[in-house]
Amino acid sequence: MMKKISLVVPCYNEEAVIKLFYAEIQKIEKNFTDVEFEIIFINDGSRDKTLELMRELSKNDDVRYVSFSRNFGKEAAMYAGLEASSGDYVAIMDADLQDPPALLKEMYEILESGEYDSVATRRVTRKGEPVIRSFFARLYYKIINKISKTEIVDGARDFRLMTRQMVNAVLEVKEYNRFSKGIFSWVGFRTKWLEYENIERAAGETKWSFWKLFLYSLDSIVAFSTVPLSIASVMGILFCFVAFLMIIFVIVRTLIYGDPTSGWPSMVCIMFFIGGVQLLCIGIIGQYLSKAYLEVKRRPIYIVAETEESKIRAKNDDEVI
Repeated sequence: MMKKISLVVPCYNEEAVIKLFYAEIQKIEKNFTDVEFEIIFINDGSRDKTLELMRELSKNDDVRYVSFSRNFGKEAAMYAGLEASSGDYVAIMDADLQDPPALLKEMYEILESGEYDSVATRRVTRKGEPVIRSFFARLYYKIINKISKTEIVDGARDFRLMTRQMVNAVLEVKEYNRFSKGIFSWVGFRTKWLEYENIERAAGETKWSFWKLFLYSLDSIVAFSTVPLSIASVMGILFCFVAFLMIIFVIVRTLIYGDPTSGWPSMVCIMFFIGGVQLLCIGIIGQYLSKAYLEVKRRPIYIVAETEESKIRAKNDDEVI
C-alpha cells in the first residue's frame, strides 16, 4: 500500500523562495518509492505575491493551499496545516530552505522502522546569525529548561516528521496561545533527533526580528511554566522579611542614637527599587491573566479566506452562471 507524506509549509511574504522550495521537493520525491507527496502551503496573510504563486502551483496535483483572512502568526499556520493534512506522515517545514529537504528520506526511513513516532531536527551551529542573537537564544533555552517540566531542546527547529497518531495528539491541544515546540514535547511519543549545521535562507529576508523573538520567548515561558508566579510570591515574602528587619533596625537605632530620620536619599532609592519590584510582579501576573483572558474568549485559532478547493468551486459556479 502506498504511503502518503504531507508537507505543511507556513508562508508569510515568501514570494522569493516558494518556487525554489517546490522545485527542491520535486527533486527529493525522486528518492522515494511507493510514497505519495502532498504539499500544503499556508498563506499567513502575505502582502506580496505569495498567494498568487500558491494558486499557480496548486494546478499541480500534489499541491494544496490554505489562505488566511489576515496574519494570524506561524503557530496558527502550523496548526491549520496539520488540520488540513491527510498523510500517514506529516512534516512541518519552512519555505526558505533553512530546513534541508534532503533529510526527509532519512526521517521517513526512521519512522518506517516503527521505533519512533517523530523525527525532529536541531541546529548544532548558528552560523550566519548575529552574535548577540545567538547568545540570547542559548540563554533562553537554559532558562526555559530550568523553570519548565517540559523539555525544550536547544536549537530545536519546527522541522519534524510525525506519524498520524502524534499529529492527532497535537491537534487535540486546541489552546489559543500556542508554542508548538513545547506542545510537541508535552504530548510525548518517542522522538529521534537529527542534528545539522545552520543553513542560511535561500532568498528573501527573515520575518523574525529580535523583538518578535523576545516576545515569542515570553509567550513560551508563560505557556509552559508557572515559576515566574512563584518568583513574584517569593520576592514578596523576601521584601516583607527585609522590611521587618529594617523596622527593628530603625527602632534599635532610635533608642541608641535618637536619630531615626537621617538618610532620606537612600530611602528614596529604596522606595523606587521596591516600587519597581512591585510593578514587575504585577506585570508577571498580568501576563498570565492576559493569556487566560484570551483563552476564555474561545476565539478561533485562524480564519480561512480561501483554499484551492473553494477557488475551484467558485470558478465552476461562474462557468455555470
